[in-house]
Amino acid sequence: MTERKIPGIDEYEGAAGGWGALAAVARAVKSQMAVGRETSALRRVNQPTGFDCPGCAWPDPKHTSSFEFCENGAKAVSWEATGKRATPEFFAGHTLAELWEWSDHALEDEGRLTHPMAYDADADRYVPISWEDAFARIGDALRALPHPDMAEFYTSGRTSNEAAFLYQLMVREYGTNNFPDCSNMCHEATSVGLPASIGVGKGTVTLDDFAHCDALFSFGHNPGTNHPRMLSTLREVSKRGVPIVAVNPLRERGLERFTSPQHPAEMLTNTATPIAQTYYQVKIGGDLALLKGMMKWLLQADADDLAAGGAGVLDHAFIAEHTEGLDGLREDLARTSWDEIVEHSGLSREDIAAAAALYAKAERVILCYGMGMTQHRRGTQNVQQMANLMLLRGNVGKPGAGIAPIRGHSNVQGDRTVGITEKPTQALVDAIKQRYGFEFPLTHGHDAVEAVRAIRDGRSRALVCMGGNLAVAMPDPETTIPAMRTLDLAVHIATKLNRSHLIPAKQAFLLPCLGRTERDVQASGLQSVTVEDSMSMVHASQGGLPPASEHLLSEPAIVAGIAKATLPQTKVDWDGLVGDYDRIRDDIEAVFPMFSDFNRRVREPGGFRLYIGASERDWGPGRKARFLVAPGVGEDPDTGRRDLLTLTTIRSHDQYNTTIYGFDDRYRGVSGRRDVVFLNREDMQSRGLQHGDRIEVASHVADGAPSRAISGFIAVEYDLPRGSAAMYYPEGNRLVPLDSHDPQSGTPAYKSIPVRVRKLSVADAHAD
Repeated sequence: MTERKIPGIDEYEGAAGGWGALAAVARAVKSQMAVGRETSALRRVNQPTGFDCPGCAWPDPKHTSSFEFCENGAKAVSWEATGKRATPEFFAGHTLAELWEWSDHALEDEGRLTHPMAYDADADRYVPISWEDAFARIGDALRALPHPDMAEFYTSGRTSNEAAFLYQLMVREYGTNNFPDCSNMCHEATSVGLPASIGVGKGTVTLDDFAHCDALFSFGHNPGTNHPRMLSTLREVSKRGVPIVAVNPLRERGLERFTSPQHPAEMLTNTATPIAQTYYQVKIGGDLALLKGMMKWLLQADADDLAAGGAGVLDHAFIAEHTEGLDGLREDLARTSWDEIVEHSGLSREDIAAAAALYAKAERVILCYGMGMTQHRRGTQNVQQMANLMLLRGNVGKPGAGIAPIRGHSNVQGDRTVGITEKPTQALVDAIKQRYGFEFPLTHGHDAVEAVRAIRDGRSRALVCMGGNLAVAMPDPETTIPAMRTLDLAVHIATKLNRSHLIPAKQAFLLPCLGRTERDVQASGLQSVTVEDSMSMVHASQGGLPPASEHLLSEPAIVAGIAKATLPQTKVDWDGLVGDYDRIRDDIEAVFPMFSDFNRRVREPGGFRLYIGASERDWGPGRKARFLVAPGVGEDPDTGRRDLLTLTTIRSHDQYNTTIYGFDDRYRGVSGRRDVVFLNREDMQSRGLQHGDRIEVASHVADGAPSRAISGFIAVEYDLPRGSAAMYYPEGNRLVPLDSHDPQSGTPAYKSIPVRVRKLSVADAHAD
C-alpha cells in the first residue's frame, strides 16, 4: 500500500480470529448494556438445549466445546439480546422524516421494538396500536385488494421452519404465490442451477465429509467475516495437510491464516494456522473462464493419459453410469480458446493448469462457494460449471467429496424447504389440498425483483415482510424506495427498527416479534422451533431469555393473527397450531414427507439430516446428473473495455447482511468508516488517482438509461486484480440497476457492476 495516510485506513497484519476476535466480542456485549442477559445467551448458543445462532447457517459441531459461537455470532446475539429499547416514547419523539436522516447503524442500535405500532400520516410518526386492531386493519386491507396477486409476502432467512410454514400456508389460502424471499438475492442461482445439474438445489456434503476430503476448493466467499465458525473446520482440514485452494478477487484474511480462540496454545503463543495453500485472485466475473480452463485442462490430460495406456484422469465409470451431456461440454470447451480463458479470468494458463492438476490428483474433493459465484448475470451458469467440474471426477455422492453452497442466513435453506417459493409444484398443491381442504393456483408468483417491478408499476399494492430490510437489501434504491412509498399497505414483522420501516404506505404497521434468544411460551408450554443449516441438518432451537417486552408475540402467533383477520372462512386451525408447535411440525411432515417422524427425530441430539438424493447418487426419478453448457466465458458484453472496471459489493467485518454493527472492517484495515472504494494500484495510476482521493463511481448503463453514481467516496489502494474494484454493500446497491440480474434465477448482479471511476475536482469534493 502507498505511504500516503488516510484516517481510518491501515494495513492489518494479524490473523483472523485471535485476541482481536475476543476483544470484539467483549466490545459487542458491553456496547449493548445488557451484560448479564447477553452472556447468559452466549452460553446457550448452538448448544443441544439452547438456541440456534441467529447469524450464519454453518452447521453445528458435535458440541465438544462449551463455546460454540464465533465473533460475528456473538455480535448477532448481543444485537438481539440488547438492553436497549425502542419504545412508543421513542417514536413519539421522532418523525419518520427525522429518522430517515439517521444511519442504518443508529436505527437498529436504538434497540428492541416493544409495542405494535401503526403509522399516523398526519403526525408522520408511529403510534401504539393493540394487536387486535392491528390484525383487523391488516386483514381489512388485504381483503380490499381487487386480487390476491396484488400483495407481496417477503420472508427473511432468519424465520423458523414453523413460522415459514404457517406463513406460506396463510398466503396460499389467501390465493397467491408471491413470495419474494431473501434467497432470491443470494443463492437463488443455486436453487435454480443445481437441480438441473444434480437433481437437488442444495449441497451434497455433511460436516463429517470435511474430515475425509483430500483437497478443498473455496470459490467466491469470505468465511472470516460471513461464516466464521467455518474457520475451525478449515483449520482442521489444514492441520491434516490437505491442500486448500482459495479462488477470490480479494485476499481475505480468513482464507489466509487463522488463530483459533478455542485453542490456548495458539492464543498464548500468538501463532496461526495457515488456511489456503494456494490463492488465485481471479478477476471479478472471471470465474466462468477459470472453471472452463480447469475442465479444458482435465479433458486434455485425460486424453493424453488414455493415449499413453493409462486409465485416464476422468472418472469414466461414474460418468458412464451416472451422467449425460459430456459430449456437449467437450464441444463447448474445444471451441473455447486459452487466450479467451486467460484474458477473462485474469490468471495465467500455468496457474489454471496447476489448479486443475491439484484437483486431478485428489480422490475426494469438496468445493465450497458463496455469493461471489451466484450474484452475477451468469450466476446460474457459474453454479452449473462448478457442478460440471465435480462430476468429471465423480466428486459427488461419495464420502469426503461434494459441492457445498455456503448459505448466509441461519434458516434461508429451511424456509425454502417448507414452502417459501414463488414456484409451487403440483405435489405441493395436492399435499395442501389433502391436509387442509383448499386449493391454490399453480401459477408462478413474484420473486424479489419482480415484486419491486410490480410495486413500481402499480400491479402490487401491499407488502408484508416477515423480517428483513427489503428496501435496503434490494438493488437500485432510486427505483425501489419511491415505488414502496406508493403502497396502500406495508406490514413489517421485526425485532428492531430499520430503514425499510421508514417508508410509509397509506397504512403501515410495525409488529414486534420474539427473537431467537427468547422464551416462547404458548398454550401447551415452552416451545422450540427448528432450523435447517447449509448441510441439510434440521435441529431444534429454544430461547432461554425473558422476552424484551411483555407485548411481543412469536412469529407463528403473528402469522396466525393476520391469517384469522384476513381469512374469515379459513380451513386452518390457527389457534391449535400456535398453541403447540408440535402440531405445526406434524403438518409439515404431512405436506413434506421428507420430514417423516419429525417431532421424534428433531428431539435427538444434533437433530437429523434431510434426504439429499445427490449425496446417494440418486439424481431423481428416471434421470442422471447432467453436464450443462454455458456458452462463452465473459460475464458482461463490455468486459475488457479499458475505460470500465468491474465492481463487486462486499460486506465489512462489522456487518451481517444489511445490519451494520459498527464501522470497522478489521481484516481489511478499515476503521470508523464505510465510504471507501478498493482499487488496484495500476488502475488508479492509469486514471490519475492516488490513495485517498475523493472519487465518483458511476455505473455503465445503456444509452438512454438513468445515470447511477456515487460521489465523495475515498479511493483505497488494495490488493485485487487489475480491472476489478470493490465497495461495501448496501452502499453500492445504488449502482446496480433493477434489471441487472441473472435471467435464469433473477439474482441481482451485486458482484459484477461495470463502472467508471473518476477523480472529483476540489470544488466537487468539497461540495460532497
